[in-house]
Amino acid sequence: MTETGRNQAPVQPSGIFVVDKPGGLSSAGLVAAVKKILGVRKIGHAGTLDPLATGVMVCCVNQATRLARFFLGGDKRYEAMLCLGVETDTQDATGSVTTTCEVPDISKGKIADVLTQFSGDIEQMPPIYSALKQGGVRLYRLARQGRPVQKPPRRVHISSIRLLGVALPEVRFEVTCSAGTYVRTLCADIGSRLGCGGHLKSLRRTMACGFHIDRAITVDELKALAGSGKGFDPMVPMAEALTGVPEVVVGPDMAAEIQYGRPIEKQMLDFNGGSRKKYIKVVDRDRRLLAVLSASDGKNTYDYECVFA
Repeated sequence: MTETGRNQAPVQPSGIFVVDKPGGLSSAGLVAAVKKILGVRKIGHAGTLDPLATGVMVCCVNQATRLARFFLGGDKRYEAMLCLGVETDTQDATGSVTTTCEVPDISKGKIADVLTQFSGDIEQMPPIYSALKQGGVRLYRLARQGRPVQKPPRRVHISSIRLLGVALPEVRFEVTCSAGTYVRTLCADIGSRLGCGGHLKSLRRTMACGFHIDRAITVDELKALAGSGKGFDPMVPMAEALTGVPEVVVGPDMAAEIQYGRPIEKQMLDFNGGSRKKYIKVVDRDRRLLAVLSASDGKNTYDYECVFA
């Protein structure tokens, strides 16, 4: 950190932390813990995880909170443990048991075949215990009050799903899916398709927003680094975090134009916007993110999505 003046607060770094969320902690609880450890003024996350789940959570620090919306639509990958023969009201291990059924001797081949039936575009009924809202109230709150609300089905996409292991009544599988997919609902639907019901016993997110679990740091590891003055060492710079977004490097003159928010004509940047609207990240020669722009057909200038100091 650097001092900006005698009466000014020190300038804090901005970037992304890939954190391995422990089980039993809510997404909000993890964010609060990271904020306290780093002593940052502003922090948010890109995609929640249920308290039951562990794994990749992307935490955006300071100015990087403005990047969260660019991460939310990406695919996510999970390793899930399905427990057959027991259904719960929440579709996972935190709920109350609603029905039980004897689990037949199902072959690995049959289970694998059923899993493949969920590949591609599928319709999912959102669980009544979810963070979706009805009249501004979270569905899980209504359900706990005895006023459950069932939202209509919605389409999600399963890019891949594969069997990892079977030790009945438990089935372990990996799934890569679109944002908005409920893996616990997927488990309940697989159990139903197998004829004995089931629920999600455990869940680990191994990839989100382009970041894999091998890059994630635990809360304890982050705390130890912060204690030695190296808390910001694992931070991913904002420009690097926007993987897959085309990049333009600009010199000082163009950087100044962008910092002042002046109109930027398409011919002023060495980038072909193409036929579809695209995001473009603009960085300086030190690879600091200056802005995110978007290009649209029919316009000669770029639109500003966000500009960074």
